[in-house]
Amino acid sequence: MKLLFVCSRNKWRSLTAEKIFDGVNGYQVRSAGTEDGARIKVTEGHVGWADLIFAMERKHVRRLKDKFQEALAAKPLHCLDIPDDYRFMDEELIEILKARVSEYVEVPE
Repeated sequence: MKLLFVCSRNKWRSLTAEKIFDGVNGYQVRSAGTEDGARIKVTEGHVGWADLIFAMERKHVRRLKDKFQEALAAKPLHCLDIPDDYRFMDEELIEILKARVSEYVEVPE
């Protein structure tokens, strides 16, 4: 299964998710950001590649839907409701990510 994580700048939240979930249960994971200054900016190619898309905040869901409406038509898109309050690989962020993502896919303890 291919998982895509999206936040604003692809520096802390989505990049942390990519690092902790890539390879888990055979998942392939990528991450991207919605802003122009993002480390990796989300493209239609990312959306097309993914089986499941996770956005960190509702604004990311809106931006994705505005820009990639057709590509998202048959894609599950879930908002994790994780605010931009955490640094890369923050212990609390990792715990929150594991808890929220486990509602949709199997995540080992």
